[in-house]
Amino acid sequence: MKKTISNDKIFLLDDKLKYQKDAIVSKEILNKKSGTITLFAFDKNQSLSEHTAPFDAFIYVVDGSVDITIARETNTLKKGQMIIIPANQPHSLKAIARFRMLLVMIRS
Repeated sequence: MKKTISNDKIFLLDDKLKYQKDAIVSKEILNKKSGTITLFAFDKNQSLSEHTAPFDAFIYVVDGSVDITIARETNTLKKGQMIIIPANQPHSLKAIARFRMLLVMIRS
């Protein structure tokens, strides 16, 4: 179950979501009509199977590394890198190492 992070003015992402062994965990930071911001933590080798989303998605890798495949093209991202997944494009993720990401979904 996702939990929304309180409206702290300043916080460290490291303090908001810890890794869990053999799991993917998430916390919602912001949820508005125009979109959401969610923090995810993936343990090594955890993955999301191919799927689509009806909105553009912005992913920022907070730490670690991940393979993100968009429309059959695989991109390896590391800490500090970002990518945009266009709406309705098939995509999947696999953690190369433990990694955390911010996912920003833009609904409009």
